[in-house]
Amino acid sequence: MKMMSSLQLWLPLLLIISLTFESPVAGQQHSMDMSAHSNWEPTPKPLIPGLPKRVRCLLPFFPPCFNLWHSCPVDCSNNCFMDCVSCKPVCSCNMPGAVCQDPRFVGGDGVTFYFHGRKDQDFCLVSDTNLHINGHFIGKRNPKLTRDFTWVQSIGILFDDHKLLVGAKRTSTWDDSEEHVFIFFDNTPLSIEGKNWIYRNSSLQISRTSPTNGIAIEVENSFRITATVVPISAEESRVHGYNITDDDCFAHLDLGFRFFNLGDEVDGVLGQTYRRNYESKIKVSANMPVMGDKPKYLTSDIFATDCPVSRFVSRNAIPVLDSGERF
Repeated sequence: MKMMSSLQLWLPLLLIISLTFESPVAGQQHSMDMSAHSNWEPTPKPLIPGLPKRVRCLLPFFPPCFNLWHSCPVDCSNNCFMDCVSCKPVCSCNMPGAVCQDPRFVGGDGVTFYFHGRKDQDFCLVSDTNLHINGHFIGKRNPKLTRDFTWVQSIGILFDDHKLLVGAKRTSTWDDSEEHVFIFFDNTPLSIEGKNWIYRNSSLQISRTSPTNGIAIEVENSFRITATVVPISAEESRVHGYNITDDDCFAHLDLGFRFFNLGDEVDGVLGQTYRRNYESKIKVSANMPVMGDKPKYLTSDIFATDCPVSRFVSRNAIPVLDSGERF
């Protein structure tokens, strides 16, 4: 009886210690999860190429699900997180604030839509008085269509008096063990080294979400963004007719946005969907619901605030210019 009582007393502590040693950043990830009852854990590259990523619940107070491995669904084989309540892996790209694939958006109102933009141009994704985010689109033209196939290759973020550029390096052959993320903060390149790499500067924190190619960006009381660099696979190219060749796998960003302090006048392709009075004009019953009005969101470069829907006001009222960097 005494032994049983002792085990009951020490078991919760042992679980916590085990969790801490297995994942040094688990506590930090828990505080910033997309759901209060989910925990997403990055995993190393699968031993067999082509297998989906595996995730598990790391919250010991969900014992039926704790530490059980699950494979990501087919629709998001490399980008999912574990919902400990349902004990099922959930596609990150299906959550509000997601921007993935041939840009498929999930608005703050939960409505899914596409915004194709145009290749080699920049578009305003979010614009508020103290936050502005542009996306740089890359793509290919399909002669059978009147539009480009496009993906978000990088984002330029303006907040306070700072500039942050995050993007995917161009590569021909994809190797998940190599780093394909690049970051510039106020025109200075950041070197991403080590599996537990963290960068802090005042209210800004950037950390890894996986050993390579995944980061989380957070500015206190403003926003949290997850960015994962992914390629276009041969299977995706075949299914969708992208006609991707060996010279470029069109590495791009899958993004997840969370905002903590947006105003009611926020605008941009994604930003407008967070207004309290926003009414979507997208035909959700369509096979591919598309947001139009591209000229409203077009901007002159990755750090420009000259799109017609811009709301951003720089603290010192000095125009923000493009860094000129392209990778």
